[in-house]
Amino acid sequence: MKSLKHLVMAVALLVAGTAPGYAENEKTVLALPVDGIQFMTLYVAQDAGFFADQNLDVKVVNIPGVGSFNAVISGSVDFSMSSATSLVRAAAKGQRMLAIANMNNRPSWSITLRRDVTDAVHFDSKASLAERAKILKGKTVAVQSMNSVEHAYLRIIANEAGLDPESITVTPMQLGDTLGAFSRKAIDGFTSAPPWPQQVVEDGSGVVVASGIDGDPAWMNPMGNSIVITRPQFCVEHRSVCEKMGHAMVLSSKMIHEQPEKVIGFLKKRFDKMSGPVIELSFAALREATPLSPVVSREGLENGDRINVAAGFMKKEDMLSSYDGLSTNEFLK
Repeated sequence: MKSLKHLVMAVALLVAGTAPGYAENEKTVLALPVDGIQFMTLYVAQDAGFFADQNLDVKVVNIPGVGSFNAVISGSVDFSMSSATSLVRAAAKGQRMLAIANMNNRPSWSITLRRDVTDAVHFDSKASLAERAKILKGKTVAVQSMNSVEHAYLRIIANEAGLDPESITVTPMQLGDTLGAFSRKAIDGFTSAPPWPQQVVEDGSGVVVASGIDGDPAWMNPMGNSIVITRPQFCVEHRSVCEKMGHAMVLSSKMIHEQPEKVIGFLKKRFDKMSGPVIELSFAALREATPLSPVVSREGLENGDRINVAAGFMKKEDMLSSYDGLSTNEFLK
């Protein structure tokens, strides 16, 4: 009986030592180009405890613009949330990264101008995109960084109106400075994802000229946006980390669609300096761009190539002939 008792105790200790609650946390680092609501899938995974439940410790760092993607290439971070434009442009140069989850399948940016600028020309927000975009000629518009996807979007919208993109003065500016410059009339407008366009529309100082989420232009949908990207070898060497990251993203997308009030609550705590209506408007817009299942599609990657070409960041002949090996959906379980 004593031997049996000792055996039972040994087995119990072994089980306890290997149970998920006792497992040692795995650590990883993920880079964001900006701390904005467009990355709410990541914030939900953190705030709902999806990472913690899997014993994954995710350190998030902010590296502006394409710097976050370049940090993955250099190996200084394990993951970034970047766009298909960065992924395919790097692949065209021989730097092949791996997309494991697509958290937004529409372009999430808007071009917003000051209301006094739009009122001066009796801007018609219901006109065609080609007509609306003509107002951009000669304007000064801020983007987060040059050659970023926001910059590409601005150039594409200019093209839709038949404008020379060079007729727009583009100024790189961190989002923390953008709203101040906007209110001082130092810039005419800015290109950004939520919540900044919603904020100036809500307070009455801004007017949206073009919105990717609303289909400006339609050919950009579907798009690979806010993609979780890593190095291919990382998922070979740290497969469990990629599995946990992918699983958390699946749970996060599901919560955004099935428990919106809970997600809005998370966002209001994170962005507590913003008004409730701005948070709610931003959530509603981004929910439309968040797929229920964050699979990476070939069409989304191909549109990344088309965006680069349309923006003048790549030549058409440099588009990839195949997107094989640039993505996997095997971790979305």
